[in-house]
Amino acid sequence: MSLPPLVPHRGRRFAVTARILSAVVFSFLCYLSIGIPLAVLPGYVHNDLGYSTVVAGLAVSVQYLATLMSRPHAGRMADAMGPKRTVIAGLIVLALSGLFLALGALAPGMPALSLALILMSRLGLGFAESWVSTGAITWGIGGIGGEHTARVISWNGIATYGGIALGAPLGVALSQHFGLIALGVVGFLLGAIALPLAMLKARVAPSHGERLPFKSVLSRVSAYGIGLALGSIGFGSLSTFVALYYASRGWTDAALLLSLFGGCFIGIRLVFGNAIDRFGGYRVAIISLAVECLGLLLMWFGSTPHEALAGAALTGAGFALVFPALGVEAVSRVSNHNRGAALGAYSVFLDVALGLTGPVGGWIAGLYDYPAIFLLASAAALGGALLSFALYVRHGRSPRTETADARA
Repeated sequence: MSLPPLVPHRGRRFAVTARILSAVVFSFLCYLSIGIPLAVLPGYVHNDLGYSTVVAGLAVSVQYLATLMSRPHAGRMADAMGPKRTVIAGLIVLALSGLFLALGALAPGMPALSLALILMSRLGLGFAESWVSTGAITWGIGGIGGEHTARVISWNGIATYGGIALGAPLGVALSQHFGLIALGVVGFLLGAIALPLAMLKARVAPSHGERLPFKSVLSRVSAYGIGLALGSIGFGSLSTFVALYYASRGWTDAALLLSLFGGCFIGIRLVFGNAIDRFGGYRVAIISLAVECLGLLLMWFGSTPHEALAGAALTGAGFALVFPALGVEAVSRVSNHNRGAALGAYSVFLDVALGLTGPVGGWIAGLYDYPAIFLLASAAALGGALLSFALYVRHGRSPRTETADARA
């Protein structure tokens, strides 16, 4: 439902942004819960429970597996049952995830039981992530109209990365003062507090129409998803290997690089968020991926921390608009009543890329060195730019309509 056309332009813009924020706030709370145990959990599993580093890594990565598995169901659920019910279901699981984490922290003397409870918590967090995030985006788009799809996706990205950025240091502080149990309690409270807020927010009725099979939706968005995956490899490489990259060169303060990356990412989304509406998703994606490629190349051959910081800044600035730019074009390939399924299918490629970056990057580092990972990531970003250009040549001049499912 679009806003009334008589609202003055500036007031209308503020009202649209307010409606978007009222939906993506649930993504922020969800990703805040994801960020809180992120830096603490591997050390607890390895040092306190006595498991290997492989198991410690699994305790974190099992969440991404659950997210990957549940993305298609989340999109279809948002289309068929409505985004409000999808978000509410995700928030309930989010609260239960925090509860399981708190219970796991109470059993350090029984490592097997503690690990099992932690893994259950991580699985729940993965399902909550896909349901809340997909539902929040669909809720935002349904509340203000499909013409604002790019802005909704962009603001949702700010909410997610902002939540993780705030959650990680908060989790470290809570763990130092109160132990792991505090992380679980806070996670439970975040879900419990968000739940009544979601229940009070006005629902958006599910759109009616023919539901395409998921395979059909996947085939329509796969080219855009591949472009997203190619652009996400740089982010995955940087976030996973930057500490080891710095240590291999005898540098310090890798956290500053991550902060600069995140700051540029959020800044670009805030300042240039309207570029997709003005110039189209294809053009923005081509430029963004090219900038990301340059940033990763600078990290590859940079010989000083300052060059690495400059490369991270360019990488963050370039990656900032890749998801919404290609996402708005992906969603346009289906009709409104398949929009949630399209978002779920599109997001799967991000999950796969981030899941594969760790082992593949580690293999590359073992054969060569850590800078080689960023060379590979830069080649992937360049491939994403070329793919986006090919998509622009093929589809960029085609008008978007509400009967997208009828297009060849």
